[in-house]
Amino acid sequence: MKYDPVKKTLGKIFNSCIFLRKLFYFLLDTLLLRTWHFKKEFNNNFNVTNSDIKIMDAGAGYGQYAFFLSSINKNWEITGAEIKDEQVEDCNNFFNKIGHNKVKFIIADLTNYVKENYYDLIVNVDVMEHIENDTDVMVNFYKSLKKGGKLLLSTPSDKGGSDAHDDDDESFVEEHVRNGYSVEDITDKLNRAGFEKIKVKYTYGIFGNIAWKLSMKIPLLILNISKIFLIILPFYYLITLPFFLILNYLDVITDNKEGTGLFVIAEK
Repeated sequence: MKYDPVKKTLGKIFNSCIFLRKLFYFLLDTLLLRTWHFKKEFNNNFNVTNSDIKIMDAGAGYGQYAFFLSSINKNWEITGAEIKDEQVEDCNNFFNKIGHNKVKFIIADLTNYVKENYYDLIVNVDVMEHIENDTDVMVNFYKSLKKGGKLLLSTPSDKGGSDAHDDDDESFVEEHVRNGYSVEDITDKLNRAGFEKIKVKYTYGIFGNIAWKLSMKIPLLILNISKIFLIILPFYYLITLPFFLILNYLDVITDNKEGTGLFVIAEK
């Protein structure tokens, strides 16, 4: 399934005014289980009382994580690094309109972008599966963090991530260059990049995998048939919302022994 055309369609709809853009962020925060896990780990691992913080949202996309972080503290310096110039322009326009002036988006290729010893936190949510040369990116993250700085990284696992359950399966999302990482593989790559304090946990376990199918897979498959199905999506979500919200919550509080996602906290 091609994901980018669906993203572009949704972007055009929700970028028409500030209210719709904020509504879009709220919907993403509600629907995407990876956002639930990110918020939990951010709150558990980061001191939000410090005003002198520099953050990179690496692979910023729509800018929803930059919005969440800048809403906590507008004094935080946040850099959204994104390779698509139209996304960078769009995000800069939106954040300027809402007065989040310390948030800036730049065109950057993560395989060669380095800002030595600069950031306190790097956020990288469901990006690494799109990048072939992942080892260079991890080295650049390490170089760009201050001593004691942290990387929060979310990505599919090799336990059915990208909806690929064996070596012959293709990724559900065609833009993925890999189906997922094993715990050992991503730990080893981060170690070789320089990180020593690394914690990896499974996400999207039994509960989360069902939630993902209800909240994301089925709607995306419907939209790939025809964009006209956008009309029925609100009614679909009204019916299914209570079920996958409960499932999302259960996944976040469960110590998943396996799962189709990984969440990584690595410290320099």
